[in-house]
Amino acid sequence: MTRQIPSSEGSFNPHVPGIDYGMLDSLVGYGVRRAQIAIYNDFLPALDAWNITPPRFSALVIISRNKGLKLTELAQVLGIARSGVVALIDTLSEMGYVDRLAVPGDRRAYGLALTALGKKDLRQIEQAVLKQDQRAAHRLTVEERQQLLTLLDKLACP
Repeated sequence: MTRQIPSSEGSFNPHVPGIDYGMLDSLVGYGVRRAQIAIYNDFLPALDAWNITPPRFSALVIISRNKGLKLTELAQVLGIARSGVVALIDTLSEMGYVDRLAVPGDRRAYGLALTALGKKDLRQIEQAVLKQDQRAAHRLTVEERQQLLTLLDKLACP
């Protein structure tokens, strides 16, 4: 017998009817990943006007709050390799959002700062992210949302 899986043309369904997920439904990592995919699929169209991805957004927020942050520090904060953060900053620079600043006393390092355009657009981007985040968590009460953030922090911090 051939199983018929409903087609949803690119949309993610975390539980396709008629599929036995076995032990996957009991795994925290699998549950977190399914939620992440659903949230990501809503995030991209919400920020399409600025061509902002989650890593770009995270970098912009961190840089906006920590002027002069070095590339190596940003890589550590974002949990990515230095080469990955260089590519990320190259893109944000090409978009006109980030400047590299000379670091006094260290000719090899660069500090990072938002440009005027980066600051202006980040305010709009943050509003779009807040709306998207509210959509993502709309089924949670305020208490459940806080509990989820606390639990995710426990999973992320060893």
